[in-house]
Amino acid sequence: MRFTTMPGKAAELSGELLVIPVFEGALAHDGAPSMLRAADEALGGLLLSSAAREGFRAKLDQAWTFHTHGKLPVRQVLLLGLGVPAKFNLEALRFAAGRAAKEAGRARAAAIAFAVPPATAIDESCKAVVEGLMLGTYRFDRYRTSQEENPGRLETVQLLLPGDRRPSLSLKRAVELGQKIAEATNAARNLVNEPAAVVTPARLAEEARRTAEASGLKISVGGRKQIEKLKMGMFLGVAQGSAEKPKLIRISYAPKNPRHAARAPLALVGKAITFDSGGLSLKTAEGMLDMKTDMAGAAAVLGAMSVLAEIRPPFPVHGFIGACENMPSGTAYRPGDILVSRLGKTVEVTNTDAEGRLVLGDVLAWANELKPAAIIDLATLTAACVIALGHHIVGAFGNNQPLIRSVLDAAEHAGEEAWQLPISDMQKDALKSEVADLKNSGERWGAAINAAVFLREFVGDTPWVHLDIAGPSSSQQERGYLAKGATGVGVRTLVEFIRRRGTAQRQ
Repeated sequence: MRFTTMPGKAAELSGELLVIPVFEGALAHDGAPSMLRAADEALGGLLLSSAAREGFRAKLDQAWTFHTHGKLPVRQVLLLGLGVPAKFNLEALRFAAGRAAKEAGRARAAAIAFAVPPATAIDESCKAVVEGLMLGTYRFDRYRTSQEENPGRLETVQLLLPGDRRPSLSLKRAVELGQKIAEATNAARNLVNEPAAVVTPARLAEEARRTAEASGLKISVGGRKQIEKLKMGMFLGVAQGSAEKPKLIRISYAPKNPRHAARAPLALVGKAITFDSGGLSLKTAEGMLDMKTDMAGAAAVLGAMSVLAEIRPPFPVHGFIGACENMPSGTAYRPGDILVSRLGKTVEVTNTDAEGRLVLGDVLAWANELKPAAIIDLATLTAACVIALGHHIVGAFGNNQPLIRSVLDAAEHAGEEAWQLPISDMQKDALKSEVADLKNSGERWGAAINAAVFLREFVGDTPWVHLDIAGPSSSQQERGYLAKGATGVGVRTLVEFIRRRGTAQRQ
């Protein structure tokens, strides 16, 4: 998708569709945005009167289209609702842009003009619009043989700046960053949407190599022998039931400045169970249907790592991924087995479907040996977190309040809602074992907290945040820039967190 920016006041419109975002309560001619007033005058006052008559109130996620019949250089005008001004944020704009992309697809418009509202800093507004448009055009259709229902492809976008504002270098960079983030998010969506027979541990390792080569990053990929050498007994236990060989992936960014490269790194850890049957604690058929998505945390880490060359943080960043399948077979690990972790802690297996924390525990311990300044892990870890927070909110846990706050602030700015949940030492009782140091699964109550308590055992005193993305990793419906299926959640949060951390360290 190609983007150009120009002052809206003097713009020569081109394309098939003019998109104008509107706040609720701003449809009266005098209070309407200048671009909307100009379009209404060119159309003889029919635009605003028809919108009001047909019930367009500019509520969030509301859209309304009007044919211009040759009275404007564009075929149609699309009005987008931004909701009430008091509740406006960049996510509302991103969401509206995503809706615009879908409407453009239905209208088979290859080129559009988008009037950027003057509500926030113009660079961030344009970045949000770019992200929304590119995320909104996403669809996973490579296995569909019929093309009859496919919408058109949006190819070029004019970003019309408010009033006389002109393009700048900072605006150009904001647009480019928005493109890169959206591309990374859509790449993560592709990985998660692919069938588990396609994205195996080996294929995930191949994708990590491609990401590293394209982004100028270093990468190492180890197999079973390296995992055994590292004494990752929990990881090996989960992997042993599958014919697919496990892969241990480390992808690394280092600043070119030696002083910056010597700083303590940031470690990102992504859960990568490429298919989770539940093992011998077998899931139901319905519960297994979406378990190709159980590597969404790893997809987010790879997506974020691919953007680092664009934002160039002044500190090293390492991504760690332990990839395997959790399958039932004659070689699978069993309930009652005792596994020895990389740290030497022993774990009694009480449920083979609580496998993600086992792999993550070993990989977290390995990542922690780099003595990072902070660790962030992302995992589709517990159904309990979905029960607590639903399908749209990430659960955030951690052992360091300033780091948790920084991650939550980054998530809010990026438009990926997250909510802090507690970790209580009292909950450790649920993981007490009669025969080992701890159990991998405790009682049903507080199950998301139990999982976070388990992971905390493997990070020591290092500042750490665990993001349970089980709910938001997949969307149940098409809405805004979301399509049904994988969302790529976590990519935007990680990039925004790294960007802010980099800005703070440069000062």
